[in-house]
Amino acid sequence: MHEIYPLIRKTNFPDIYRGRLNTLQINLGYKCNQACLHCHVNASPKRKEMMDLKTIEQIVSFIKKFNIKVIDLTGGAPELNPHFQFLIKKSRKLNCHVIDRSNLTVLLELKKTNIINFLTKNNVEIIASLPCYEKENVDNQRGEGVFKKSIEVLKELNKNGYGIVDNLKLNLVYNPQGAELPPNQSDLEKLYKNKLKEKYAIRFHNLFVLTNMPIARFGSTLLSKGSFSQYMNLLKKSFSAKALKHVMCKTIMSVDYQGYVYDCDFNQMLGIGLMDEKKKHISEINVNQLTESKINTADHCYGCTAGSGSSCGGSLI
Repeated sequence: MHEIYPLIRKTNFPDIYRGRLNTLQINLGYKCNQACLHCHVNASPKRKEMMDLKTIEQIVSFIKKFNIKVIDLTGGAPELNPHFQFLIKKSRKLNCHVIDRSNLTVLLELKKTNIINFLTKNNVEIIASLPCYEKENVDNQRGEGVFKKSIEVLKELNKNGYGIVDNLKLNLVYNPQGAELPPNQSDLEKLYKNKLKEKYAIRFHNLFVLTNMPIARFGSTLLSKGSFSQYMNLLKKSFSAKALKHVMCKTIMSVDYQGYVYDCDFNQMLGIGLMDEKKKHISEINVNQLTESKINTADHCYGCTAGSGSSCGGSLI
């Protein structure tokens, strides 16, 4: 695996500053039942890192103390953490809106635990990865048989009301197959909805298109192919000042499986801490000190501001 940070650390990306913290994005561990080519976390079935109960309880205390409104659970596959349901229950009691970023197939593997019924009961929003509506493209990017399993899970979610009723949000995520920007989000959403409804009778609420980040596994692949500089030039050439105004790091904070905090999930993967870049634990953080603080940036930030922009909620403009 190539080291990416030294290649992107020196940057002329515009200075940006934090607003009010609204969302806590929590990485529950790097273990995943898949090992996707585009994964910026390097997640795989071989990873062992997993958030423990003590750290989760510290996060719950933080949520309560600072009245955090949105909890965004990610990984790896967040559902594989043994305390996944405990954290959701605690967060819902604190009136948080909870998001589960799922790869779909893990829900099939955990079917015996009634995981889908649990998510339904707690009105957890599901943001699910489905990088294409065609079997070949999905299996090429995510592994043989992934598309078929994903469709099976989506049908189960629809049966429970996901993607159909307003309080059971089911949103899908598209990312390009390679070193290119995603297409127009609105146009692609219409195509996804038509194809999935016609072929599989599947319904969902929204499609989010994401730009592949030039870090970790995807960045290393670009280097191996000799196309890293070309992709970085594409991101920089496509910079949008409008997208810059709405980057997600202004209102979000990322927490790793050990409880250390970062400006965003991508900075977490690069080991770039908050403010002075020294590692800070969530138990040490005062939200009031974060407001108006400078966000740490590097050249990978151009991935969030290229074209129509990219965030965990899709296009920014």
